[in-house]
Amino acid sequence: MENLNITLVQQIITPNDPQGNLDHFAQSMNTISSADLIVLPEVFTTGFCASARTYAEVVGGRAYQWMQEQAAKHQAVVTGSLVVKEGDTYFNRMVWMRPDGTYAEYDKRHLFRMAGEHTRYAMGSKRLLVELKGWRILPLICYDLRFPVWSRNRNDYDLAIYVANWPSVRALHWNRLLQARAIENLSYVAGVNRVGMDEAEQHYAGDSSVYGPAGELIATSQEAEIISVELYAERLREYREKFPAYLDMDKFELLF
Repeated sequence: MENLNITLVQQIITPNDPQGNLDHFAQSMNTISSADLIVLPEVFTTGFCASARTYAEVVGGRAYQWMQEQAAKHQAVVTGSLVVKEGDTYFNRMVWMRPDGTYAEYDKRHLFRMAGEHTRYAMGSKRLLVELKGWRILPLICYDLRFPVWSRNRNDYDLAIYVANWPSVRALHWNRLLQARAIENLSYVAGVNRVGMDEAEQHYAGDSSVYGPAGELIATSQEAEIISVELYAERLREYREKFPAYLDMDKFELLF
């Protein structure tokens, strides 16, 4: 397990302009000098809005190809979520795109009913665990953050990633829950949000952040910018050896 360089891409998302958003994110990512993992926000081509299904991507289509191009260009994994249509079904889907063009996918489990997301998208049923430079990584999406059982580290991950469109009105929840997930799971946690306004004039303050396994804040920002952080494998190992709370975790099964 080597140190891991991650880059969080916190930017404005323009409603109803998928190509414009792809171009904007590509331009922003041009400033990245070196990264192992580049993380984009939730539904980064559309923003979290009622009209997003109108601009749904298809598997292997424009946004997938764009992610393949960016991953190859930066020689890094590129991940973020998209509105994806398969047949007549829509998903809020996180794509884990590798530099060689292969990818893995995670469909959002917890759909935000207060905005009607559960009426527009199908619920995911499986967690995704991926590996990068020896790190075991759990990718999750926005509202998943509120459900600690789904995020529970069963001694199977070292870093949890949450991509989001999380509005300013609930920024306190975002910041506290990211820190809590790091503390309770003895893991690094990275949360990537957006900034700016959506089509409903709802404001997003960003607060993309990285927390260490003791809950220490490593980096955060409220600006439209690139945030690059090195995660230290030895620091994680030492903390888990010093404070092995995972040895006393409750055993449980998830029933659907």
